[in-house]
Amino acid sequence: MRSTYGRVLALPGAALFSLTGLVSRLPLSMASLGLVLLVREHGGGYGAAGLVAAAYVAAAAVVAPVHGRLSDRWGQRVVLLLAGAGYAIGMAAVVLAVTRDAAAPLPHLAAAVAGVFTPQTGSLVRARWTHLLRDDRPLLTTAFAIEAVIDEAVFIVGPVLVTFLTLQVADVAGLATAAAAATLGSWALAAQTATEPPAGGHRTGPRVAMGWPVLGPVLVAAVGIGVLFGSTEVLVVAFTEAEGERGAAGLVLAVWAAGSLLAGVVVGALPAPADAVVRLRWTVLVLGLLFAPLLLAPTTAWLTAGLFLAGVMISPTMIAATSVVEEYVPPARLTEALTWTSTGLAVGVAPGAAVAGAVVDRFGASAGFAVPLVAGLAAAVVAWWFRPPPRPDRALVPGAVAD
Repeated sequence: MRSTYGRVLALPGAALFSLTGLVSRLPLSMASLGLVLLVREHGGGYGAAGLVAAAYVAAAAVVAPVHGRLSDRWGQRVVLLLAGAGYAIGMAAVVLAVTRDAAAPLPHLAAAVAGVFTPQTGSLVRARWTHLLRDDRPLLTTAFAIEAVIDEAVFIVGPVLVTFLTLQVADVAGLATAAAAATLGSWALAAQTATEPPAGGHRTGPRVAMGWPVLGPVLVAAVGIGVLFGSTEVLVVAFTEAEGERGAAGLVLAVWAAGSLLAGVVVGALPAPADAVVRLRWTVLVLGLLFAPLLLAPTTAWLTAGLFLAGVMISPTMIAATSVVEEYVPPARLTEALTWTSTGLAVGVAPGAAVAGAVVDRFGASAGFAVPLVAGLAAAVVAWWFRPPPRPDRALVPGAVAD
């Protein structure tokens, strides 16, 4: 296991850009919660706080594929430099708007600006791994596992960090730290030009197809997985509150993420699958089915154990999805395709949380676990239904452009 990871991280520049990607991804788990906490600290209600956070998340989700397309076309460096600067300006604006009690819609507009410029470093780092390891698929699987583990580490550390900084240090400290991580991290990644994939912006000739026959179903399945994620967070809070253990919600969610992290480490050490589509079908199916027992969880301890098992299937599912996209999307459009997948996840989170909340209000927290169950099974139906075309030639067609 150590040898496989060692070989991957020993590639020139690999450990540095992966570590940089970890730092720059912290806002994924800090920014929206930090916005809610900041608004609450300044007397706003949960409804008002949620709207500001929603403006940020929605803007980031909608514009993410544009970041990917521009990175493929003009290179990562230019996009990262602009995104880092824009994010810092947007976050400074939203902090000023909230702390000075600016009337709506100024805080929402400022949050949307920050969302528009959110650096998509997760997708860009995965594109760098693909560039380095295109001819060594087993090691590429390990590289994708490293990124899945980093994602989970971010979602374990980020919420705790932003909560501590905002409530114990200063009301703006959480968002300031998130902004610094995103801006400095994106600029640091931009400086690492030796590992940057080549841009295709100035080529002439026929446009390279995106590969929607595969990317489309993966995107739809990603929305279902996003619903699963968003609903589970709400349900954990509701369940632990109903049990009189609301303070345990953070621990339960951390155990869920820890299961995914551990699974990612194991998957990265295993041989690459002969068919990533088959692995995606089985992992997303098992992920959905593991929520069925949670409908009958009698205590928080049982819920924690059940979510740990469900978490074990998250990293394998996301690694498989990334592998499928990498196999079937032309290299000239890979970063854009990866950001589409991330957008699908983000799009599903908000409605998942809303539907779960409505179900909890009417039927109780335990019944709410039907939402992630149905969402996971719906994603599995999509994964099992689509039939991928023959794998394309990975060599970019001479003269093709990526727009």
